Amino acid sequence: MTDARHIEAQIYERLNKVIDPELGRSITDLGMIAAINAVGATSQGDGDVPSYDVTVHVELTVEGCPLSQTITNQINGAIVSYPDAKLTPHIEVSSMSHDKLADLVAGLKAERKQNPFNKPGVKTRIFAIASGKGGVGKSSVSANLAATFAALGYDTAAIDADIYGFSLPKLFGVHTQPTNLNGMLMPVTAWGVKLISIGMFAGADRAILWRGPRLQRSLEQFLSDVWWGDPDVLLLDLAPGTGDMAISVAQALPNAELVVVTTPQPSASDVAVRSGLVALQVPMKVRGVVENMSWYEHKGERLEIFGAGGGRRVSDQLTETLGYDVPLLAQLPLDPDLREVGESGRPAVLNEDGALRSDVLGRTFRELAEGLLRSE
Repeated sequence: MTDARHIEAQIYERLNKVIDPELGRSITDLGMIAAINAVGATSQGDGDVPSYDVTVHVELTVEGCPLSQTITNQINGAIVSYPDAKLTPHIEVSSMSHDKLADLVAGLKAERKQNPFNKPGVKTRIFAIASGKGGVGKSSVSANLAATFAALGYDTAAIDADIYGFSLPKLFGVHTQPTNLNGMLMPVTAWGVKLISIGMFAGADRAILWRGPRLQRSLEQFLSDVWWGDPDVLLLDLAPGTGDMAISVAQALPNAELVVVTTPQPSASDVAVRSGLVALQVPMKVRGVVENMSWYEHKGERLEIFGAGGGRRVSDQLTETLGYDVPLLAQLPLDPDLREVGESGRPAVLNEDGALRSDVLGRTFRELAEGLLRSE
């Protein structure tokens, strides 16, 4: 015979599978289930199914948590799908006390121990997207590549490391700030990608005049003070050139792989080579080259508006100088959607439903993403 205490224990076990979308942990492990009460069993004659009202007391990490509805929907689903009785769920939502939240955050920070991406056995593949100069579409490539990884089912994170010229919030349509859990930040998720950028914080619309040490500290904070979980892929959108941030990335993330973005014309490709040659000074491998704006398709004809061969020139020069193969990974078309759709807040490589486009642009980004993950 099923009784209330058995129901409560079974529901708690089922809630082990409900995962907090931000922290990536079970809501039971995080201490978010304060109590479960099952009452009101009906008579249980032959053929009767026992019926209970089940009240779950949920303590969210912060008041007004933006994902509270997602969590309560999952809890409801876990309860109503219970197979041995008819359960009517009632969810009572509150927020954790200051002391309970402080203990939770302290435990998470102690478990993570600063930069989570620079430790033995880390599974995350890290790609730093670089360019020699501005205006070649580096941030657009970063945003669409991140969106592609997410659309392909990979747990994806992205850091806007272009402190002076941040643009990922706009490209992903982000207008909110990260949730602050007692000094630990939750990245904002948009189009399946976990994001952090200086552009998400108050006052970020003002000119930023930071020198090397403060730039390095900003990257360290993005890595260590943000709860990333265990992403499969982390992308960094670097500032153009070979300045302080590129050096900081190499120091903080020696396992990062550099992807150089250029356009076809010599004036861009010659400068792009320099961004790849930073690998001679720091312990970072250049994974390959992406040529952006390679052609514009007009009435079935490919028009090479910016010339041709820039990506191949960068690839060949870096291969010769660095002493290992630096392939031309992809040639991306000049697609007006990259600007028009991107500026609307949706990465152009995605359809409105978040699925990857099946046209040339979508196929090229899919091949680029899959190629990067295949490489060793």
